[in-house]
Amino acid sequence: MKQIITFTTIILLVVGTGCGGGEQSTNNYITIDVTKSYPKKELILQDFMDVEYIVLETNDEFVTQGIVLAIGKNFIIVKNQVRDGNIFIFDRNGKGVRNINRIGQGPEDYTNISGIVIDEDNGEIFVNDEFAKKIMVYDLSGQFKRNLPHVDDYQYRNEIYIFNNNSLICKDASFDSDEANKKAPFVIISKQTGSIINDIQIPYTKKIIPAVTFTIEMNGNSMPVGAGYVYFPIIPYHDSWILTEASSDTVFRYFPDGNKIPFIVRTPSIQSMNPEVFLFPRILTDRFYFMQTTKREYNEEIRKAFPTIELAYDRQEKAIFETTVYNDDFSNKRIVDMKRETIRDDEVAFHDKIEAYELMEANEKGLLKARLKEIAEELNEEDNPVIMLVKHKK
Repeated sequence: MKQIITFTTIILLVVGTGCGGGEQSTNNYITIDVTKSYPKKELILQDFMDVEYIVLETNDEFVTQGIVLAIGKNFIIVKNQVRDGNIFIFDRNGKGVRNINRIGQGPEDYTNISGIVIDEDNGEIFVNDEFAKKIMVYDLSGQFKRNLPHVDDYQYRNEIYIFNNNSLICKDASFDSDEANKKAPFVIISKQTGSIINDIQIPYTKKIIPAVTFTIEMNGNSMPVGAGYVYFPIIPYHDSWILTEASSDTVFRYFPDGNKIPFIVRTPSIQSMNPEVFLFPRILTDRFYFMQTTKREYNEEIRKAFPTIELAYDRQEKAIFETTVYNDDFSNKRIVDMKRETIRDDEVAFHDKIEAYELMEANEKGLLKARLKEIAEELNEEDNPVIMLVKHKK
């Protein structure tokens, strides 16, 4: 009997700040030709961003795999890769504050942690449970406050962020699973009830789902495989949001008053390409707009789906480059992963984690500099990961 195997390649976009501008400044958007070959450019992260390293406290109560889900002004919220239900709250210096675990089947529990939003102004955390189709709201001590069910046939994954004091902005994951789905891809929901306050339509001609199918050999059998390229389509950006729908030729900037304007326009049209080449914004800084092109194909020779190219629009030079970014705190040109989770913080653009053993090995080889070297000399292999916060220069 044939079996169906599905796996997902997750692309995480990350938050950034900066002003608009680009090749077509009179229209306040930039145009990217996804078929062109652009000159290559190497960048040093510290030349245009500030980097801070947070050593997460390690003790019997705070042992974590360091998956950062939320960063606030005062707290960092972390979970484990395994589904054990633990939510670790650290302060911004890395000191453990509290461990919350409300996993269970009760009306005040979650069965899974798909994403977390922290609302420090109101002292609340929103825990999205994708499988149970609900958002559980707790105070910062872990006390249950209310349950926000996903509306009707909508389903939210980890694309949930604070929109304003009264509402959240979400991406409907079910929108990408059905080519005939005519719902709006983005919705704004009430923080108090979960009801939809507004939906945000993105224009396109025909829905194009970023997925490919192919066959693999397993145990002597040919098996059909589906690979979906899941991207983070919401990027907090100053007082607005950058919204990306894979089927559309335009990436929009959406404002709190409901105004929506073009931010990036791709060419040629995604509707005219076969195979399609998608354009996904990633990190937005004062100097650079980082993006990624993703081709909808599977390469049989190297057994890889969705080949990608990293691009950056340089606002100063008004030019587009194929880029590689390096962390200057490593002497061996360590490449920076520019596709971490989107975190709503006006200071932090994105984050990464570095395992303690990895830092220790790099230090033994003489590859570390400055503060990172000092940190590594105080670590042992069982310590929690070190969190790298990449912040906009002041």
